[in-house]
Amino acid sequence: MSKIILTGDRPTGRLHVGHYVGSLKGRVALQNSGIYDKIFIMIADAQALTDNAEQPEKVRQNIIEVALDYLSCGLDPRKSTLLIQSQIPELCELSFYYMNLVTVSRLQRNPTVKSEIQMRNFEASIPVGFFTYPISQAADITAFKATTVPVGEDQLPMIEQTKEIVRKFNSVYGDTLVEPDVLLPDNKACLRLPGIDGKAKMSKSLNNCIYLSDTEEDVRKKVMSMFTDPNHLQVSDPGRVEGNPVFIYLDAFCETDMFAEYLPDYANLDELKAHYTRGGLGDVKVKKFLNKVLQEVLSPIRARRKEWEQNIPAVYEILREGSLAAREVAAQTLSDVKNSMKINYFDDQALITEQAQKYAQ
Repeated sequence: MSKIILTGDRPTGRLHVGHYVGSLKGRVALQNSGIYDKIFIMIADAQALTDNAEQPEKVRQNIIEVALDYLSCGLDPRKSTLLIQSQIPELCELSFYYMNLVTVSRLQRNPTVKSEIQMRNFEASIPVGFFTYPISQAADITAFKATTVPVGEDQLPMIEQTKEIVRKFNSVYGDTLVEPDVLLPDNKACLRLPGIDGKAKMSKSLNNCIYLSDTEEDVRKKVMSMFTDPNHLQVSDPGRVEGNPVFIYLDAFCETDMFAEYLPDYANLDELKAHYTRGGLGDVKVKKFLNKVLQEVLSPIRARRKEWEQNIPAVYEILREGSLAAREVAAQTLSDVKNSMKINYFDDQALITEQAQKYAQ
């Protein structure tokens, strides 16, 4: 069996450094590993519309932003298929068939759905499209016969629901769909980064993100304004590194060899943390180091983005070609599903012949 990955993002805003450390960096590594036969990277605009139905222009404008972020981070259209979800209508039909295999109560028990509904304050006014998001995601995964889905731990209930749908379909209609495996991040640094204000999550509305497309000066200003240990008032005060956004970012982005170039007083991050913890190390010095670390990471990304920004039509062509290629795969899966469900009336010559003989008697 081919080894196939499906992953992607909702285009509700520019991608930030949390996306990079949490998924984009890993996707590039998977793409370049040579382990996988196909990699599908989806811009999930249809899913973004489930809670942005009245803001279609927001989703529309962010398609190109996400695509530029993908390309600037190193996703290569020669190795990965970049596609737009809404351009694959077969996904909608698959979702419709899968709805018959899932109960309302099962969707209501999905922890991820419950959490997302609470976060968006939907309460009783839940858009049906958003409520059935796990079913739509199952259609995405199975349409491309994905064997592997890279996700964070918070998305595990969604993948489990996909597995349930696959098992139910195969038990009712015969072995047709591929059950995917989960690929979790391999280190804690890949967990979701907090906002620069210390909030649990980066959010465009909270203005607490460092975006991949930020200028060098924007990054510097944001780093220097970052929340740290509120009790670390003077340089001599002992400081806490646990829960301190500056050190969380250093855990995620800092490489040991960066100390030799940017902060030679310390051999590694453990030494820096020890000094901060016992006191005698100011926040400004640590933030300046973090700024240099982030600039090193983001500089090549900014350079590649500037190149792609000069050829926007080529970016749309990459998305068009990727969507066409992806649709061919999804169309074959849909055909297999309809065959298994015995709703392939016009392609089933045995059925037509059987019925003709029946009424000829």
